[in-house]
Amino acid sequence: MSITITLFGQLITFAILVAFVWRFLWSPMTEMMEGRRKRISEGLAASERGKQELDLAKQAAALHLREAKQTASDIITSANKRGNKIIEEAREQAVAEGKRKLDAAMTEIELEINRARDDLRRQVSNVALATAEKILEREIDPAAHNELIDKMIQKL
Repeated sequence: MSITITLFGQLITFAILVAFVWRFLWSPMTEMMEGRRKRISEGLAASERGKQELDLAKQAAALHLREAKQTASDIITSANKRGNKIIEEAREQAVAEGKRKLDAAMTEIELEINRARDDLRRQVSNVALATAEKILEREIDPAAHNELIDKMIQKL
């Protein structure tokens, strides 16, 4: 065999091998590499979007946290104001109740004083009548008797 035939045979075999590799191995491998490159780029893009969404979510969470703190602060302030108002109302009611009870006690004392005066007047009248009876028993003078009664009535 000569070297040229072998060389041509090897060239033909090599050409068939290159065509076979090109057709059955290179194209699928290139497509597979291209698909892998696309998936990697999509993954990187998704990762970047995820980072951006994470940053946005952190900002939104911080905003919500600030709003919640402000709302809580407003609620606490409102509760403190309401508590102070309730305390002040209770204090005013207690003062009003105390005044009402004091007024009622003063009225009761005044009534008791008037009852005691009336009772004392009755007792003085009874004593005066008893005295008048005794005087009348000793002296049965109607003119003197009437004069004494008139004086006693005027004193009362």
